[in-house]
Amino acid sequence: MFLFLCLIVFLQACKSGDSKSAADERVIARVYDQVLYAADLKNLVPPGSTPADSLALVRQFVQNWTRQQAVLHKAEENLQDEMEDVEARLEEYRNSLITYAYESELIRQKLDTTVSESEIKTFYEANPGNFMLKNNIVQVNYFKLPNNAPKLQKVRTLYRSSQARDLKSLEEYCYQFATEYYFNDEEWLLFEDLVKKVPLQTYNQEQFLRNNRFIEIPDSAGIYFVNIKGFKIKESPSPLTFEQDNIRNLILNKRKLELISAMENDAYQDALRLQEIETWLPKP
Repeated sequence: MFLFLCLIVFLQACKSGDSKSAADERVIARVYDQVLYAADLKNLVPPGSTPADSLALVRQFVQNWTRQQAVLHKAEENLQDEMEDVEARLEEYRNSLITYAYESELIRQKLDTTVSESEIKTFYEANPGNFMLKNNIVQVNYFKLPNNAPKLQKVRTLYRSSQARDLKSLEEYCYQFATEYYFNDEEWLLFEDLVKKVPLQTYNQEQFLRNNRFIEIPDSAGIYFVNIKGFKIKESPSPLTFEQDNIRNLILNKRKLELISAMENDAYQDALRLQEIETWLPKP
């Protein structure tokens, strides 16, 4: 107990910067050939901890450490033949972590994340076969009105109109009376996402889209009004506006790969220039 109390005093002194090398080298625990020193515990105890709390933290840490080292020793004893493979895998993992950390920092510092609309369009036009729809998509306006909403007959006229002033009047009406609405028919939506919002009954999506444009769906709480203003069927070319975010990510990923490739080549050329690469391979 006295040893641990002395250790707590030492750790609290470390927090204030008053540490000594002799105290750092005090042995706290040993398991076979592994040794735990007082210096290994410097950052264990939070500032302001009471002696009792500090002692509990230290005891728990030491107990966990000794158990872990005992298990590791036993594992190494019983895995003699596999240890070389384990060491090789650990080294490979370490190298991967270091390389990944360096690449991440390089990308953070040097990657140009600005992607212009013209770059997106150029990429889209140069790779038409890469942008085929996997799902049906629609351009749509929809809204839901309660059964007692006023002027429903006028609404039926407005939502079928292609006039800008009628659409504006309809939006103002829906702002007052609709329980939900969506007016953004320049954006493309997955048809499946529309079905999640509006209870459309479809057995064949493609046939439904080809044969329906203005749809009314009554339920116990009101009426859904749907105006499908455009659609594209899966396995047809995907529109540029639907692919913009995807293309932006593809362009950025291409830049990342180019940046990493240039870094790797520079590192290799530097080592060659400094004559720090030597190989002893038989001539072909």
